[in-house]
Amino acid sequence: MSKTAKTTDDDKTDVKGGIVETLSTILWAVGIALVLRTFVFQPFHIPSGSMVPGLVKGDYIITSKFTVGFGKHAATPFPFPVKKGRLFERELNRGDVIVFRPEGDDKNFIKRVVGLPGDQIQMKQGLLYINGERVAVETAGTQEYTNQFGNVETGDLLIETFSNGNAHEILDAQKNSPLDRTELRTVPSGYYFMMGDNRDHSYDSRVSVAQGGAGIVPKENIIGKAEIVLLSVNEDFVLFKPWTWFNMRGDRWFKGIK
Repeated sequence: MSKTAKTTDDDKTDVKGGIVETLSTILWAVGIALVLRTFVFQPFHIPSGSMVPGLVKGDYIITSKFTVGFGKHAATPFPFPVKKGRLFERELNRGDVIVFRPEGDDKNFIKRVVGLPGDQIQMKQGLLYINGERVAVETAGTQEYTNQFGNVETGDLLIETFSNGNAHEILDAQKNSPLDRTELRTVPSGYYFMMGDNRDHSYDSRVSVAQGGAGIVPKENIIGKAEIVLLSVNEDFVLFKPWTWFNMRGDRWFKGIK
């Protein structure tokens, strides 16, 4: 009888030890994932067409954190002990595609860096001017895109090249858009001017935060630099409906972001 009782006690000890070990493994995994998400990379989902043609609605992207430094939103939803600037800050370059959070907003935006601290930015007749110089553009045909109402439209595809040689595609989807003409703005020290590549359908730094735009972005609000499209899904993809899992865009797997 005593031998049987001893075996039972051993079994209970083994079960208890197994549970502790499993919980320890889970905690370690969560801790490692949190550290990686905070300091190395973070995934994001593209919810709109404001960055067409480079990024489309349904893209899942990976951003790097260490390439830009760590601002106050680095560990969101957990607080990060930075109020001004960025820990291990690295300056952004014109043309970088950046995920950030506008001041006073709880949503993440993704736009392209257009203006650096001290730059003067203005849109004239749909063309971008930086420090009084028109940014070079050349036509590259047309591009179909899906507007905010789900309808397919066609816009002019342009290649824009900054003075640092960074070239990327942009879309001119609407002639004489209100966003084609702006006042001259000087980017303050410690801020960046962001614009979407779908220039006529992007509420970016041309639009104030109070009006639903990004406003000019403080450097501490930078979250990460967009590096790669991991995968992309169509509108009818639903994670909890396995029969929709094949509704992916096969040509956008592991696609680099320019």
